[in-house]
Amino acid sequence: MDEGMDPTFAMRLRAQLSRSPDYVVLKNRQMQAADSKPQSAEKENTLMGFKRLEDMEVDDDPNQLKSFKKLKTDQPNTTIHTYDQALFSGFRADRFIPYRESHNLAARFNIISDIRNGMDYGKKDFQSESANKDGAYKAILHNELLGSSVGEISIQDKNRDRLATKRNLFQFYSSSPEQVDNIQSRVPYSLSPLGAKSQEILRSPRKIPRKISRVPYKVLDAPELQDDFYLNLVDWSSSNLLAVGLGSCVYLWSATTSKVTRISDLSSDGNVVTSVAWNDKGNYLAFGTQEGSVEVWDIAAEKQVNSLTGHAGRVGAIAWNGDVVSSGSRDRNIFLRDMRGPSLSTCRRYSGHRQEVCGLKWSPDNRYLASGGNDNRLYVWNTHAYTPQLTYNQHTAAVKAIAWSPHQRGLLTSGGGTADKCIRFWNTLTGQPMQCIDTGSQVCNLAWSRNTQELVSTHGYSQNQIVVWKYPSMSQIAKLTGHTFRVLYLSMSPDGESIVTGAGDETLRFWNIFSKARSQKEPKSKLNLFTNIR
Repeated sequence: MDEGMDPTFAMRLRAQLSRSPDYVVLKNRQMQAADSKPQSAEKENTLMGFKRLEDMEVDDDPNQLKSFKKLKTDQPNTTIHTYDQALFSGFRADRFIPYRESHNLAARFNIISDIRNGMDYGKKDFQSESANKDGAYKAILHNELLGSSVGEISIQDKNRDRLATKRNLFQFYSSSPEQVDNIQSRVPYSLSPLGAKSQEILRSPRKIPRKISRVPYKVLDAPELQDDFYLNLVDWSSSNLLAVGLGSCVYLWSATTSKVTRISDLSSDGNVVTSVAWNDKGNYLAFGTQEGSVEVWDIAAEKQVNSLTGHAGRVGAIAWNGDVVSSGSRDRNIFLRDMRGPSLSTCRRYSGHRQEVCGLKWSPDNRYLASGGNDNRLYVWNTHAYTPQLTYNQHTAAVKAIAWSPHQRGLLTSGGGTADKCIRFWNTLTGQPMQCIDTGSQVCNLAWSRNTQELVSTHGYSQNQIVVWKYPSMSQIAKLTGHTFRVLYLSMSPDGESIVTGAGDETLRFWNIFSKARSQKEPKSKLNLFTNIR
């Protein structure tokens, strides 16, 4: 500052320059020049010994540090390249530019981005991160350091909204009621160093993670259980009977009495069982053979009620829809036949796959049939048309694992073979793909839990594991190992709590992985007089 300038006026001028972002150097120097001696043209454009350069670099981004390109002084052979050099070398700059990156502006200033739209980015960012194990710790940090008022931890699978790029950092307005309450709750009457919201998080009961046993609760020997990826040889009925195809025979195992019964033997004909499937009621069992026939048995009467022929190759997949049996074969055809009619009567024939059909599943509403084949294709068929309604070709390996979600209408899940290793989700209502998860190994089977938003997958090369997933985050809940060969077969118990898996190591292993169904209370009705009687 010049020696002739009034100290009071210089102090006011310095304070004004530090608060205002405008460049008022020339006007202030002209006001001072009226009472002082004339100065040169070069001196009139200076203040505090620095020239005002036209090539000063001022960034538009408020998040970036504003800096001078180059500062020249009146002293010869003296050049100052940065603001810090000017400050520490005895010179004073023409204005103060704060280094905002080194300060926690959210803690020192009352900043809420886009408050007019009612959006609190602090909460939204935290809620998206609270899916991690340290969600409570992050919630307390947000409350104590950023003045947030997060009182509960919720998991949201939404994309994070970024802060607006163009905004005024210094906004002066009254604090929100939530922030006032959070600040007043911690001082001066609380004995805890944490605020009320943070104390609420610590006092809230923790949700104990569900424990899943890593060992099966039962293991059965299954001699001659084929190690063939394209077959489906295990199925669990609603009457709690497990059907298994072993070589040329079909066996039934009762989960209630542990009794084993052999119902069919094809060894005399040199035939082999290639697939088994129960109907919804659990009173009829259909199994496919190597020669291409589908035999239907009445289990209560222990007799064969029908034999459906027509396929030119082995039948590797069977699915029931009421009294209609759907069968997929190596001859690339899918037959829909009513088992109550003559053996050669064909209700419908679907031809779309270019190689063997190895997966069939009906939707929960029995309106759509999903089929997967060795041609890496996944088709969705409508019962009112002969051509596929939807075609998905994103898989790069055979599609055997197919499962419909019982919780979300139109949600279809599929898994690819060794060259694909992915679990994919499809919205069949819109036809659009949803998620894709790389599992790292061959996907052999998929099944949804009937009670919760979880699903289980069995795998082959190279890990031979069983994985329980949480949907839609697709985080692993449990990883079960025990089979020494590919886990090619999977079926679920009628209560939806246990699964049975089969592998080429000729064993059947029973796992308890899913939670029990929640008991639903009967809604109270004024028409029910018994609800009011004590």
